[in-house]
Amino acid sequence: MITRLYVFLALAAAVWSQQAGSIEGTVRLAATGQPMHNVVVTVLPLGRNAETADDGSYKIANLAQGTYTVLARVSGLSAEPQQVTVSSSAATADFTLAFDPLRQQVTVTASGRQETTLASFLPVTTIETAELAPKAAPSLGEVLNRQPGIAMRSFGPGNTRPVVRGYDGDRVLILQDGIRTGSVSSQSGDHGEPMDVTSLERIEVVRGPATLLYGSNAIGGVVNAISRHDLIHQHPHEGLKGYVTGLAGNANANGGGSGGLEYGFGNWLVWGSGGGQRTGEYNTPIGKIHNSQTRLEQGSGGLGRYSDKSFFSFSYGLNQARYGVPSSEDGADEHGHEDAVLALRRHSFRLNGGAKNMESGLDRVQLTLNYSDYNHRELIDGETESHFFNKQFIYRTVFDQKRKGPLSGSFGFWGLRRDFKSVGEEALSPPVDQDAFAAFAVQSLDFESTRLQFGGRLEHTRYSPEGLRNRSFTGFSGSAGVSQRVATNSVFVANYSHSYRAPALEELYNKGPHPGNLTFEIGNPNLVRERSDGVDLSLRHQSRRLRAEAGYFYYRNSDFVYLAPTGEIEDALPEAEYLQANARYTGAEARLDAALHPSLWLNLGFDAVSARLTSADTPLPRIPPVRGHVGLDYRYKNFSLRPELALSRRQGQVFLIEEPTAGFGVFNLSGSYTVVGQHALHVFSASLFNASNRLYRNHLSFIKEFAPEIGRGFRLTYTVRFF
Repeated sequence: MITRLYVFLALAAAVWSQQAGSIEGTVRLAATGQPMHNVVVTVLPLGRNAETADDGSYKIANLAQGTYTVLARVSGLSAEPQQVTVSSSAATADFTLAFDPLRQQVTVTASGRQETTLASFLPVTTIETAELAPKAAPSLGEVLNRQPGIAMRSFGPGNTRPVVRGYDGDRVLILQDGIRTGSVSSQSGDHGEPMDVTSLERIEVVRGPATLLYGSNAIGGVVNAISRHDLIHQHPHEGLKGYVTGLAGNANANGGGSGGLEYGFGNWLVWGSGGGQRTGEYNTPIGKIHNSQTRLEQGSGGLGRYSDKSFFSFSYGLNQARYGVPSSEDGADEHGHEDAVLALRRHSFRLNGGAKNMESGLDRVQLTLNYSDYNHRELIDGETESHFFNKQFIYRTVFDQKRKGPLSGSFGFWGLRRDFKSVGEEALSPPVDQDAFAAFAVQSLDFESTRLQFGGRLEHTRYSPEGLRNRSFTGFSGSAGVSQRVATNSVFVANYSHSYRAPALEELYNKGPHPGNLTFEIGNPNLVRERSDGVDLSLRHQSRRLRAEAGYFYYRNSDFVYLAPTGEIEDALPEAEYLQANARYTGAEARLDAALHPSLWLNLGFDAVSARLTSADTPLPRIPPVRGHVGLDYRYKNFSLRPELALSRRQGQVFLIEEPTAGFGVFNLSGSYTVVGQHALHVFSASLFNASNRLYRNHLSFIKEFAPEIGRGFRLTYTVRFF
């Protein structure tokens, strides 16, 4: 480990610095001209931040000479980004913030640095605070469902999980502030992700392989839930900031709320938040779905010190959830299994620290240590039948280079130690220790209208199961991309990726009845690593009156791991074993938000994916159907009214033991009113979903036959952000 660290530091010393300059200015509210304080001003692609003072002023110093994109943002408000050229003297960039339907979206997940989604090499979906509150749901998949390329796997409303471009389970990595959550939601269709979205700053989804920065589990994509600290707050501010959110709905007796405070004094910040949601059994056009109730609670707190040259923070979080696994009306599911309730709890501890604005060839060094202690119990009639334990320690160090001419980038190392154990009826694998280590680098060359990005990651994973043979896997992931500006605010992006994935623990060692996946699973300890080679092409445009994106992807997976039915029945479940074969994923996504009139916007969306085993020309299981949506957004001052028709085509391309799912169209209507002030932003939202009470089913649901999707319902949400 020490040797690897010396190598990284030696590489960093080879990069030299340039004469520094600065950017300064003021930020005001467009409606009144009042100065705005605690507004985040960001310099891209460096990801350098500052917050405005009481008089609206800011200054970001120690910048290398060059041209940068500067953004000013606060929840729900934005301004046009500005291109600023920095020399040895101070450059000026002033902003006026307004309520804008096309806010400039920023991502930290795609490259590890803050950048606009327009500039990102992989396509990214970003949902920010103002959009999250009206979408609030007790599980992550439901919140993200119907975003471009993102569908929802479910075994009921309490355990939905995102499916990205048809990839599910261990191929989609769920993160919180850039670090794996430590849950076991990837291992079973009825396992949930303990996360309350009302407490988040934003959610980012990278659509496509993100293995370079985050590991082999990201072969299909990454979902990153970002809080208001760590990645964003690495700078001090004075005074109190916070939020309060409340919500209520009638189709599932939904109710809940959350709140948080952050106080800054000198270089110190202290923060805390808490809240939760609950739902009852949800209504459908054929009646209530038995045992579909949910409950979710969360609390967190932390302390940090942020100076001009260094930062340090410690945080703790507690997440708890309890949800039913829906069954038919007689109290048992279609395979005769009794009602089940899952109760989960996660403790997480995180230490962040590092240096920034450095004088050497490095701009910033960040070290993250994270320990999570997760467990969940599967209860039958209040008695524990199975108990899962997952303890995980992760360390990650990233070195961000100073920009040297056209070259910028980062490199680092990452490691994981995991202790997994299960006991009881669903103890399908023995206790397993997992160790992993990786070194990675991502570099970019910026030639104004043309940008290049390339990188690689070498990762080693070792499983040590109790009483079974150890397995080790080592693999390389790499990518190369080009982004070409074709017109003002328009880019064409082409990206090639080679990705490696080690088989998951459950694929190697599971053996026994697994009602959560509706199979009797037989693991295969002889599996080899999985590889993916693919291309991703996209054309993007963003301006004040138009945001458009169209993309195509093709991935070929060698030695793809899948569950193959044997034709036998064990414990009233179809027997299936983990095998490997070649597969391919191909599809397209498109989105358009266009101003037909200053007060009327058109919103269109489309996505499609096809995934098959190539040797047998057989569709893979639970692949999303072709989907689309057509909507309007009428705006008058700070009022917005948004009718929408969500469409889904019949899915007849099904796996061996799957049934086709009918297509449908669902009408939704939502509205919001925003009150903008110098120190607070209030958002009142109302939504009517499935207005015609349409009976429809989610093809990615394990229990679609007896549990259709929610019927007509109404939800009210109020959130206030004060700063």
